Amino acid sequence: MGRSLSNIVINLGIRDQFADALSQLGFDFEVLAEQEGDACLGNGGLARLSACQMDSLATLDYPAVGYGLRYQYGLFRQVIVDGFQHEQPDYWLNFGNPWEIERVHITYPVKFYGTVTDEFLNGEKCKVWVPGEMVEAVAYDNPIPGYGTRNTINLRLWAAKPSDQHDMESFNTGDYVDAVVNRQRAESISSILYPDDRSYQGKELRLKQQYFFVSASVQDIFRRFKDTHKKFDEFPEKVALQLNDTHPSLAIAEVMRVLLDEEHLSWHRAWDIICKIFSFTTHTVSPEGLEKIPVDLLGNLLPRHLQIIYDINFNFVEELKKMIGLDYDRLTRMSIVEEGAVKNIRMANLSVICSHTVNGVSRLHSELLRTKLFKDFYDLWPHKFQYKTNGVTQRRWIVVSNPSLCALISKWLGTESWIRDIDLLIGLRDYATNAELHQEWKMVKKVNKIRLAEYIEAMSGLKVSLDAMFDVQTKRIHEYKRQLLNILGIIHRYDCIKNMDKNDRKKVVPRVCIIGGKAAPGYEIAKKIIKLCHVVAEKINNDNDIGDLLKLVFIPDYNVSVAEMVIPGADLSQHLSTAGHEASGTGSMKFLMNGCLLLATADGSTIEMVEEIGQDNMFLFGAKAHEVVALRKKGPTLKVPLQFSRVVRMIRDGHFGFEDYFKSLCDKIEGTSDYFLLGADFMSYLEAQAAADKAFVDEERWTKMSILSSAGAGRFSSDRTIQEYAENTWDIQPCRCPF
Repeated sequence: MGRSLSNIVINLGIRDQFADALSQLGFDFEVLAEQEGDACLGNGGLARLSACQMDSLATLDYPAVGYGLRYQYGLFRQVIVDGFQHEQPDYWLNFGNPWEIERVHITYPVKFYGTVTDEFLNGEKCKVWVPGEMVEAVAYDNPIPGYGTRNTINLRLWAAKPSDQHDMESFNTGDYVDAVVNRQRAESISSILYPDDRSYQGKELRLKQQYFFVSASVQDIFRRFKDTHKKFDEFPEKVALQLNDTHPSLAIAEVMRVLLDEEHLSWHRAWDIICKIFSFTTHTVSPEGLEKIPVDLLGNLLPRHLQIIYDINFNFVEELKKMIGLDYDRLTRMSIVEEGAVKNIRMANLSVICSHTVNGVSRLHSELLRTKLFKDFYDLWPHKFQYKTNGVTQRRWIVVSNPSLCALISKWLGTESWIRDIDLLIGLRDYATNAELHQEWKMVKKVNKIRLAEYIEAMSGLKVSLDAMFDVQTKRIHEYKRQLLNILGIIHRYDCIKNMDKNDRKKVVPRVCIIGGKAAPGYEIAKKIIKLCHVVAEKINNDNDIGDLLKLVFIPDYNVSVAEMVIPGADLSQHLSTAGHEASGTGSMKFLMNGCLLLATADGSTIEMVEEIGQDNMFLFGAKAHEVVALRKKGPTLKVPLQFSRVVRMIRDGHFGFEDYFKSLCDKIEGTSDYFLLGADFMSYLEAQAAADKAFVDEERWTKMSILSSAGAGRFSSDRTIQEYAENTWDIQPCRCPF
């Protein structure tokens, strides 16, 4: 979610009045706003996407509620010591959260473990789940105000507390230690974002988190419905549940359990409701990324839910046999239950089967779903599949983070209406060659670069040149995102400059290369990439021959607030994923809105950006998605350029030190091990970098490209995404509050 103060006062339309009031009290608004810490409620771009969607839902007046967990500790605080990443707890709630409202009267019991028994009710046999453990879910509400509207929607977060009944029993019998242990066990459920699941205990805790979040949310939804409605036939008309990836997909079994075991509906009626209320967004691009839950784990923790999933699967497979016959290979692939050495529940299959709509998050991603990931299901139900390209909110990513650009856009468009109707940005195209706008546009960029340069100096002690191109790659550290390709390109640039004479060096376009992002605690290769970045930076930044021609900076603990400073100050932004591996990518949209030029592969939403701003206004490189498979098949016969071999050899030979430490990293990108095709794309990457250099020295051309980038960003607003969900998936109308 990032910080809230600036976003809230802007959305409420009281920013200037609020700043004046603070000034009278002796406080500066900008200084005060920076004292707020980031809310640590999610991991990377997917969580930020949800935050953007909540802003759009509120602004467009849609009746919606967001649900999540109130994590006591965020992902982790990234600390760099001698170039190595270290993880520290993120105590973001130590001083409380001024924006949340604790609803102590809104609590729901959440059950785990136990057994399932048969009982008779009105002559009918029904299932009763007798839990072995119970905790309480306490609601914390976080208001999300819309922009230019009286509408404020709610993000309801759940915190886990011990069951009062069990707590009191322990205290009454004098078992203080047992009471404390029970409290710790309960509170651990909502303590840590993404616990390490390499152990059984970690897997169980993560599953507990998923069900705790689902159970509390479903109980809340049923309570709201039953407050004003009696007949469950009306449930699909009043409730739409969007599964954001498979993490909340246990909601399917939970809603089914409530309808069957607590509301005592027939299986047929309950199943009819399920198929009308659920829709599913998947962000996955490869079969390996699809979530699976071991049957033993699920059966131990949630025995009734496993029964329900088995029943859903049995009915589905029987129906499937009638449609496709005894094609056992296909039946096996489409089954929710995966047989094997470890028997698993395929949560993606469950979600697709039970949802009326399944969508990808970019056009390319949707094509991958239809032709690869869910091909069997698409062949069966083509009408279910849609795509809705992700978007980000211009309120946060221009108005809040780049107020100078916001004011400039409003001046030239003659209106602030674009803040709600971002398609109006296209009007900037009329002024793309206007000399006066060019001067003002460059001044805004310079002011933002000054702010970023001051942050870099305060953070690292490194002074950078404002005349240099600020070249940024900020995202989660991962092999497929190819930060390593960026670093290899920087080493090549460094090597070239070192071997130039003085006259040639005068022609070099100076660069400040900025990299930021976190590596998962157990992801050793990603951590080595961070270390490599630091040792390369140490070498380059202290080389007097290089001077201001090249600098490399790693920004630690990258988060929303840091992004709000980095993105407006960036000249060039790199998005280097191997084609076919990025479902959408929203970071590129934030840079695009701020007039930053993109150097990117044709992957995810980048393909649609080309359609909006034109290939001439981007620097595209690398293999296309359909070419990647063929390149991988070439294996040892795939030739890599000498420049690539040279920079890898420099690392191997210890030019930057730590040669033994980086050996495994080099092994991953040479020969048949180069799965993400760094070598295959290297020359194309260098050519794109050279094209960026050439454009940057032509100030008029670069500024025009920058203006056209912002002008073409309208399609990538979360407002458009949410409008498509509302019309094509949820069938809901705006519900406006009268002024």
